[in-house]
Amino acid sequence: MVATLPSDRSPVIGTVWLVGAGPGDPDLLTLRAARLIMGASLIVHDGLVDGAILSMARPSARLVSVAKSRSRHTMKQDDINALLVREALAGHDVVRLKGGDPFVFGRGGEEAQACRAAGVPVEIVPGISSAMGAAAAAQIPLTHRDHASIVTFVAGQCKGLSDQDWSGLAGHGRTLVIFMGLATAAQISDKLIADGLAPDVPVAVIEKATRPDMRVLRAPLAGLADLVDRERVQSPALIVIGAVAAQAADNTICATALEAMQ
Repeated sequence: MVATLPSDRSPVIGTVWLVGAGPGDPDLLTLRAARLIMGASLIVHDGLVDGAILSMARPSARLVSVAKSRSRHTMKQDDINALLVREALAGHDVVRLKGGDPFVFGRGGEEAQACRAAGVPVEIVPGISSAMGAAAAAQIPLTHRDHASIVTFVAGQCKGLSDQDWSGLAGHGRTLVIFMGLATAAQISDKLIADGLAPDVPVAVIEKATRPDMRVLRAPLAGLADLVDRERVQSPALIVIGAVAAQAADNTICATALEAMQ
């Protein structure tokens, strides 16, 4: 009988890579993000990650969707955190793929914190923020010497929206970019007008930015909710409020032009 000496080797723990997939177009991925996607054996991805990006994964890769939409989550955030930790502790490297940048309204901070608490190595791969990518695709300068020197990002879908103080975030010399604001467009418009913003301030809604079916819709602030409803705008979409919103390229869809066609 041969005695077996106990092994002093620690179990292999995988790394979780929090990767920004950018606004949608695969050409806007960073080189590091593209390499990780193409080499990954496990990709945990959000619902807003474009299919063209997911198709870059190798055929043997395991793709796990944790898609979220308003009031309907495939997986709760705590469960996503637990999934990442569980897979890494089992020795798997995990590419956690998020639309835009993982640290801009992507809950990347929560996931990184959960990994560190469990002793799991975590790396962050930044992506082009959806705000930057969408505005660029629509040819809307978020800052402009003649129009805006301050840019603010806010989430339009959050608890206690009506109680939040947005005064001063929009107005002369400022640009306000709203993520996840479609479902609350009416409350957003009412809130900003009640805070003193003029009802005719230009607004641009950028739908499916950088993708083949991208649309840029424009209206005054008072008409934001009607625009979203009438045009049946779908996620992913961003709302840009301020004078720069009137700078959209000529090939975008203007709400007033659409009304004239009806």
